[in-house]
Amino acid sequence: MTIYLLLLVPLLAAALTAFTPRTHKTHIELGAVGAALAEVLLALALAGGVLGGGVVHASDLFETDALGAFVALFVSVVGLAAALHSVGHLREEVRKGIIGFSRVRQYFILFHLFFFAMFSAVTTASPVLMWAAVEATTLASAFLITFYNKPSALEAGWKFLIVNSVGLLIGFFGTLLFLSAAAAAGASGPFVTWATLQSLAGTLDPALIKVAFIFVLVGFGTKVGLVPMHTWLPDAHSKAPIPISALLSGVLLNIALIGILRFRVIADANIDPLFSQHLLIGFGIVSLVVAAFIILVQKNYKRLLAYSSIEHMGIITIGFALGGGAAVAALFHMLYHALLKPVLFFSAGNFFLKYSSTKIANVRGALSTVPFSAIAFLAAVLAVTGAPPSGVFFTELAIFSAGISAYPYVVLVALAALFIVFAGFMKHTSAMVFGNAPADIPKGEANRWTLVSVALLFLIFAVTSLYIPEALDTLIGNAAGLISQNI
Repeated sequence: MTIYLLLLVPLLAAALTAFTPRTHKTHIELGAVGAALAEVLLALALAGGVLGGGVVHASDLFETDALGAFVALFVSVVGLAAALHSVGHLREEVRKGIIGFSRVRQYFILFHLFFFAMFSAVTTASPVLMWAAVEATTLASAFLITFYNKPSALEAGWKFLIVNSVGLLIGFFGTLLFLSAAAAAGASGPFVTWATLQSLAGTLDPALIKVAFIFVLVGFGTKVGLVPMHTWLPDAHSKAPIPISALLSGVLLNIALIGILRFRVIADANIDPLFSQHLLIGFGIVSLVVAAFIILVQKNYKRLLAYSSIEHMGIITIGFALGGGAAVAALFHMLYHALLKPVLFFSAGNFFLKYSSTKIANVRGALSTVPFSAIAFLAAVLAVTGAPPSGVFFTELAIFSAGISAYPYVVLVALAALFIVFAGFMKHTSAMVFGNAPADIPKGEANRWTLVSVALLFLIFAVTSLYIPEALDTLIGNAAGLISQNI
């Protein structure tokens, strides 16, 4: 029942938003925040059910294990912050005459459908339905990326739609190959589930599984933003509304990565785990290195944050590739990145509302004009680049310590790339935060809604960096055991 309620809430919120009249605009805003809060409570209940019974079963097509519950939990928390920030950000844009009521209503309808698709992806027991849900996130977010109807936004939206659809088509072919191997091994019924694939893993055709996993990795890896399939990501993140950029970066990339990991469990039970490990490490280190050099010379702060997401997905992918304790660290890293990246995007959005530009060169003296946002941005930059005592520092330390004996050169290259990332962020951030602000820029934050969202996520990040609740630690440990059991 909890799973169905989690899926029903965003659908119901989207339907109510669609029929809300112009005279009740605040009902749309309060409905979005209320729905997001309900999703957090349901995700907590789902996590509690998983801790109590291992798997929460709703039907043959929908069930949730520790991995799904963990992802649903941080997706819902970030969703609540995004709903709060959306209210404040869109109010400012309405006040400036950039958008009107119909656009606000359209935004929140797509916002709710976006979350319905993400929750569907992490709670389904069917690989085919998971693929369909990931594709649905593409459709919902494509319209959000083109929200402002500017030529550059339309170009970014079409690029996002085409590249990801082609990538997911490749991923679908890989999914069908897995299902074909299962059918040849005796699987029956209209829907083959993850549990069915795992039970038959040892009897599947190894040659077919190798090909299938490569297709899955390239296909879903496109959605993850792994290099060289990343080309859509910087454009989409830089043109979407700020709250949507935060969601794309903080939570959506993880949804596709979870799909890769579930298929990997099946592949590793059938073939040598080193096959998938080498592939994941290769894509991970290339993504990290390419992102590092582009961060160093970046001129747009939204694209800067987008390439930072590619960097972190590379780190997380390496952690999952190594398995064991590194997989636990990778899940914690996924959580920390999901909390921090929206803080950066929300703060950057407050810069945009004040300076009306996304160019790094045009933002100066933010500390004197928007002090709260500037301090939050600087603190989040230090945290996301791994400065201690940030949780990111400890997860990176754990991941690369686990890999130093087996892949010393990979770890050395990764550490050099992280140094470049830190230098690039410090160069750009110091220029934006400090110095003299332009004389024509008024002082003061946009509104309280845009500050509460930042404070909420950074507070959760700070607490979980220093203290891990026992229930969360157990949930993440159980999730890591599911995806690294054959390594």
